[in-house]
Amino acid sequence: MIFIVKVTTNKEDRAIELVADKAKKKNIGVYGVARPHGLKGYVLLEALDRENAEEAVFNLPYIKGILPKPITYEEVKSMLEPVTADIKIEKGDIVEGIAEPLKKEKAKVIRVDKAKGEAVVLLLGATVPIPMTIKLDNIRVIRRENEESSEDSEDEKNENEQIENDNEPFYGGNH
Repeated sequence: MIFIVKVTTNKEDRAIELVADKAKKKNIGVYGVARPHGLKGYVLLEALDRENAEEAVFNLPYIKGILPKPITYEEVKSMLEPVTADIKIEKGDIVEGIAEPLKKEKAKVIRVDKAKGEAVVLLLGATVPIPMTIKLDNIRVIRRENEESSEDSEDEKNENEQIENDNEPFYGGNH
C-alpha cells in the first residue's frame, strides 16, 4: 500500500532519511520512501499496511501526518517514472543556452550524443572557437540548419553590401 505523508515544506529529503533510518533500525514493514519531483510538502511511503506506515513516521521531526486514504501506484505513476523526451537537436542547429553559465549565448551544434544527453557546440560569439560539451536540457534550438539558408539570405545580402561599402575609400567631410 502507498501512503501520502505530509511533511514540512523543503524538508522532504530530511524526512525521507529519518523514516528510512527508523524503518531499518526497528525492522518496520516499509518497502520504500519517495519524493516525487515537483510535489512540495509530501512524500510517498510504501508499507505493508497502515499500522507499519504510522509506526515508521510516529514522533519524527518534520512529519505532520499521514493522509487517511492510501493510493494506488497508477495514481502516482506519472510522478515517479521518468518521461523520455524526444530530442529534437541535430548537427548544424543554432542553439541558445538556457542555463548558467551560457545563458543567452548562441552556439552551433557540431555533434549530438543522445545516449548521454549531451551536445558538442561551438560558441558563435567566441573569438577562438573551442568545442564545448553541454547537457541537452541546458540548450534550446533557435534555428535549424535547413531553415538558415532561406531566412538569412536577405541578411547575408545586406551584410555583404555593408562589407563592400566598408572597403570603399573614405575621404572625410570638407572636400
